[in-house]
Amino acid sequence: MPTDQLDRPRVAHDVAPARGARVLHRIGALRHTSPGRLQLILAGLLALGLLTGLVSGLAARAAATGTTDLGGRAQPLLIEAETIYSALADADTTAAQAFLAGGLEPPGLTDLYNKDLQRATTALASAARRTPQGGPSAEAIRELSSGVARYAALVATARANNRQGLPVGAAYLSEASTLNRDTLLPQAQTLFRTAQAEVDAGYGDARSSVWVSLLALLLVALLVALVLAQRYLSRTTHRTFNLPLLAATVVTAVLALGAGGVLAHQRAHLHTADTEGSAPVAQLAEARILALRERGDEALTLAARSGDDAPIPDPRGGPRTYEADFTAVDQQLHELLDRLAADLDGPAASSVGEAGRQLTGYTAAHTKVRTLAKDGDYDAAVGLAISDATSATFGAGTQAIGDALADRRAAFTDAIGTAGNGLGVVTVLGPLLALLVCGLAVAGIRTRLEEYR
Repeated sequence: MPTDQLDRPRVAHDVAPARGARVLHRIGALRHTSPGRLQLILAGLLALGLLTGLVSGLAARAAATGTTDLGGRAQPLLIEAETIYSALADADTTAAQAFLAGGLEPPGLTDLYNKDLQRATTALASAARRTPQGGPSAEAIRELSSGVARYAALVATARANNRQGLPVGAAYLSEASTLNRDTLLPQAQTLFRTAQAEVDAGYGDARSSVWVSLLALLLVALLVALVLAQRYLSRTTHRTFNLPLLAATVVTAVLALGAGGVLAHQRAHLHTADTEGSAPVAQLAEARILALRERGDEALTLAARSGDDAPIPDPRGGPRTYEADFTAVDQQLHELLDRLAADLDGPAASSVGEAGRQLTGYTAAHTKVRTLAKDGDYDAAVGLAISDATSATFGAGTQAIGDALADRRAAFTDAIGTAGNGLGVVTVLGPLLALLVCGLAVAGIRTRLEEYR
């Protein structure tokens, strides 16, 4: 191969470094003349100003988008997941109570059962619209959609056998309850936990910590650069003030205070939405689920007609009984309500206190039910369990939890709505003010440059 062809790649590669070196040399040469230094100062101010404007718009936009998604998708999905869970748990409890009545079920319980299933299916449809394809949430929704139909069919079979006085009806009811507890409710809990994780991540997205930190650094750098530029001009030109640069400094300070104030306001209300809205909502939802679970334990123990030893079908592990589960859940429920009563204030605290009192009364009624059942008076035990007095006490307890839930949901909605105030203004006004700073910097430096012409 000719040597001139071998040398060509080296010549081509040497061109770019040579050009780069010449550019760096020219930039370095600017430092040695007064006009050159002014040009470098202007370039630095323009770069910082443009970056600050860009980042201010991006930071405010990211914060606004995260806040909107948190209030419009993540938190509603959490509420829908809780609705699915509580509706299915209540349906299971209601079905067991209707079964205990024997023969033709009471119309009130039948209507309540049907409404619970309708609530669950409606919430499922809504949750499906808010959930992206793929992932544990989508899988949970698919499992729930098919499982609810199977559950309803098993309950219908149990009712049909119970109306005919066939004892096999209890087996179908137990199978339906096992499907509900071991498949449907865990899937609903998966959806609930995933939604809760999305809410937690949503707060991080809404805070936009990376963008906000970068914006703070750029604003500080721009302010320092403007002050140093004015100091340099004051020393070299013997003029105390450069009015355009002074105005640029004021505008930058206004941008920093305005953007900082809006973002600090947003973060304060996000904190309020979290501590006074999302966190209590999740705990209250868990409390209502626990209350419904212990009511179901009671009904299924009576339906099995086996005293305290009615087993929970559990192919995965050791033996469990509904009564043992009731005792454990009751303790967990009252501990949770005590913590909530101490943490909350206002109407929510009053509602939680009322829930604790009513559910304590229900626990006392349950103790009497178990005593009657142990003594062999099954009919009296069933009569007390499904009596208007016992049902009213339990209903008042769960209603009080629901009232507290509604209060905390309203607190979240109010806080998250307030958190978004001003972010749209910063998204637009931030870049505009930064451009104004750039324009003032050009005006201030150009005046000095013209003196050298």
